[in-house]
Amino acid sequence: MNILIPDISLVEKLIRSVAVYLFLLVAFRIAGKRQLGQMTAFDLVVLLIISNVVQNAVIGNDNSLGGGLFGATVIFLLNGLVAWLTFRFKRVERLVEHTPTLLVKGGQILRDNLRRERLSMPEFRAALRRHGVVSVRDVRYVILEEDGHITVLK
Repeated sequence: MNILIPDISLVEKLIRSVAVYLFLLVAFRIAGKRQLGQMTAFDLVVLLIISNVVQNAVIGNDNSLGGGLFGATVIFLLNGLVAWLTFRFKRVERLVEHTPTLLVKGGQILRDNLRRERLSMPEFRAALRRHGVVSVRDVRYVILEEDGHITVLK
């Protein structure tokens, strides 16, 4: 057995890699931006379990070095293609990327936006404290950015 020769066809490996990449792209888009910037220990456990589960979907019953490298290459190329498409076409960017969400305007908390982003008040207050904010009344805007980080404009 040659460790460089895949046990399954390259076409099957390509299809598996593309399918898993697209599934994860959609799943993380649906999961919301809060999870991207503020990962908890539970989120990390879920991510590790997902990576193990989808590994089998990508490699099938192929444990060859060549097959693994080919699958990884396909995923890297797909990621580069998606990055280029989101840069080039605004419609694709809106589909793939999140948009910023206003959480505070003029010292007033926009609770509907917090709820929509599944951001609890304790998490929100902790994020404000990390920015040195004691009272929301002292803040003009708080924005939940595309990457899940919070921006505070005083």
